[in-house]
Amino acid sequence: FPIPSITWEDAGRYRCIYGNPTAGWSERSDPLELVVTGAYSKPTLSALPSPVVASGGNGTLQCDSQVPFDGFILYKEGDEHPQRLKSQPCTRASSRAVFSVGPVSPSRRWSYRCYGYDSRSPYVWSLPSDLLELLVPGVSKKPSLSVQPGPVVAPGEKLTLQCGSDVGYDRFALYKEGERDFLQRPGQQHQAGLSQANFTLDPVRVSHGGQYRCYGAHNLSSEWSAPSDPLDILIAGEEPSGFSQGPRL
Repeated sequence: FPIPSITWEDAGRYRCIYGNPTAGWSERSDPLELVVTGAYSKPTLSALPSPVVASGGNGTLQCDSQVPFDGFILYKEGDEHPQRLKSQPCTRASSRAVFSVGPVSPSRRWSYRCYGYDSRSPYVWSLPSDLLELLVPGVSKKPSLSVQPGPVVAPGEKLTLQCGSDVGYDRFALYKEGERDFLQRPGQQHQAGLSQANFTLDPVRVSHGGQYRCYGAHNLSSEWSAPSDPLDILIAGEEPSGFSQGPRL
């Protein structure tokens, strides 16, 4: 039963039967759901409070949209059974759903997208959100994290965070404490067994101040390494968190 050009009207649940009017008809097949995406703008998917989740823990993913959807679908890459939730009460012109995932393990990749839909057309979905990956630290050797020119920098200057390892990792991730996402870069090997990736902040902003860690991984594995030791970046002119100014003379 070819469908030459998919339209919104083709979305829905299908069943088939076989037989003829003389001999009779078979039972109906199991249902097949045909979903058509792209009817609405994409929602935003974020991890709360962090995309870094300890092995054995659960993650919280929030799907937001400026479209007043009735519900959301969370799809994990490689999984045939997405989660579906009704929207939480929100403003009239927006909608949201909060999903729980896990328990997570370092041996699998935890990559997600979400979609929004209207209950009157439950098989017509929005464009997919950008891909969100949870980072589950493993136990392989931690990389080192360093900074050039130094950990104290003024706004507007250039700062480079370098994550390196002698394990020969193929890719690296940099995470700033409190952020909802992390950066990834491919590793560069300048000599056998040694690899590194540079994360450049240019120009530096006040919001770049904070604590950073990095992780390494091999391309043929979904498992990330143990985290590097933390590295604090201080923006000149910014009071450190918890700093209390003394009395003035």
